[in-house]
This record gives sequence, structure tokens and C-alpha cells, in this order.
Amino acid sequence: MNIVVLDGYTLNPGDLTWDGFNGIGDIKVYDRTESKDIISRIGDAEYVLTNKTHLGEKEFAACPNLKYVGVLATGYNVVEVESAKKSGVVVTNIPTYGTTAVSQFVFALLLELCHHVGHHSQRVAEGAWATCPDFCFWDYPIMELYGKTIGIVGMGRIGHATSIIANGFGMKVLAYDTYINKDFEKEGIEYVSLDELLKQSDVVSLHSPLFKENTKMINKKNIAKMKDGAILINTSRGPLIDEDDLYDALKSNKLAGAALDVLTVEPPKGPNKLTTLDNCIVTPHIAWAPKESRKRLMDIAVENLKSFTAGAAVNCVNK
Repeated sequence: MNIVVLDGYTLNPGDLTWDGFNGIGDIKVYDRTESKDIISRIGDAEYVLTNKTHLGEKEFAACPNLKYVGVLATGYNVVEVESAKKSGVVVTNIPTYGTTAVSQFVFALLLELCHHVGHHSQRVAEGAWATCPDFCFWDYPIMELYGKTIGIVGMGRIGHATSIIANGFGMKVLAYDTYINKDFEKEGIEYVSLDELLKQSDVVSLHSPLFKENTKMINKKNIAKMKDGAILINTSRGPLIDEDDLYDALKSNKLAGAALDVLTVEPPKGPNKLTTLDNCIVTPHIAWAPKESRKRLMDIAVENLKSFTAGAAVNCVNK
């Protein structure tokens, strides 16, 4: 049995091992795969692992031996799951590996917006503190989180982990989700409509999977509902935001700041105007990437495939 990894480099740039798959089949790992090479690289393989390499109707039709696609991520929009189902291909994802890493990164971004640590460190290096007549120096507003309201859009595992950290900062937590978890309500999380969340929140953090229905959900119309001076964090999927509308809101100071670990096009095909703004942080999709988190992902990917070959598939997204 053959296993093909189409784009393994981001998961394992050399500090992990693929050895866990050796007992399942013969594994061939490609660091990256261009669209023109997908079908030839899959060949007659039965099992394929992909992170961001797209698999759709054309690939499934051309690879009749294919039985299983393991997405090396939580989000699985990179695979046309209905086309896979019609071709009898099971698709799995990795739902839990990055919970702690991503929620931690949310607050790395938020605290940077609150304190501008990198900027002020640079200003010290430039001599601004040394020439200041006072014992302290700052040239950006500094914000305290205690007593502020954070609105979490998507109260799944990562959203919930983010809420726990927010509670530690003394923040009020609002949530919007299609499913209301009564246990979370016992923790003081208040479920509200999206409109109410946008209206009340000082900070809005996005944790939703990407679907057609929520593409560009943060747009001019919804930004207008947000508090003047609110902050937006996105560690989920770039297309949840209309980047042109966000740019306008940041440029006009309708929003005080935004921090994005994801963009609509990744990597960006040339300059992105959001990176020209002083009140916007853009990081290169690294919230998920601590070694500890990637090791969990690798272990779960192995177990997903072992379970499938044993006839008891888990983490299926196209049952």
C-alpha cells in the first residue's frame, strides 16, 4: 500500500519524522506539489496526505485507486469533500492539535496591539528613551484588557481555549456560534447574535471554519456595527475578511487595530496594502506552528490512517 504526502514541508521541515507511517505502507513525501503534478504524483496510491494542495473532482476521477485523503490541518476546504464522497474517498482532518498553540498566539497578537512591545523596543534601540526628559517613554497608546469585552466568533475548541485565557485577563466573553454549549455558559460565556457581538465587543476574535456562507463576513456592513476603536484578530481563515473593507476601516481609525495571521491569498502575490498600516499586524500563518503542536498533528495523522485501515475511520468530514 502506497502513501503519498503532497506537501509535507510545513508540517515537517526536518525537525520531526514520518516514521509513524512506515508500518502502514510505503510512504513518499514531497515538500511541495504544483497543481500540474498532483495526479502524476498520486499515481496508483491508495492514501494521500495534503495540507494546502487542492484535491477536487478532476483528481479523484484520475486516481481511481485512491481510498483516503488525510488533511494535515483542521480546516478542510482544500478538498472538495462531496466530490471525494462520490468517488468513495474518505476525507479526515486533524481537529485538536493546535488548540493551545493558536489560542496562545491570539493573545500574542492582542498584547502586541495593546502594548506595541516590538515598536517600543525598537525606539529604545534608536535612542528615544535616552533622550526623553521623563523616566518612561511611549509614543503609542497602551491599552489594558481588564474589564474589556472579547467577542469570539466560533466557540469550538480553539475559541473556548481563547475564552479561558481571556477570563484570566479579567475580560467579559461573548460568543457567536450556530451551536450553543450549555457547559460553556456555566463558565460565564454569553452566547449572543453576531450583530450583538459586533456591537458590544472591544475585541473580536475569529475562530470559524471557512464556508461559502461566511466568506467575507467581516465586511463594510458588519464593520459599521462594531465599536469605534475596536480591535479585530483573525487566526482562522483569511477569506473570512473583506481585506479592502478592513483596510478602509483601519485607515479611517474606525477600528483601532487588527492582527491577522491569515490572508485571503497565501502567500501573498506581491504587496498587501494591509501591511502598510501602522495599526495592522500581519504574521505569516504561524499560529499553528510550534514544534509541540506539529508533533501532535503528526501523531493524530498517523492514528487517523491506522484507524481507517483497521475499518474504524475517525475524524471523517464527509461521512
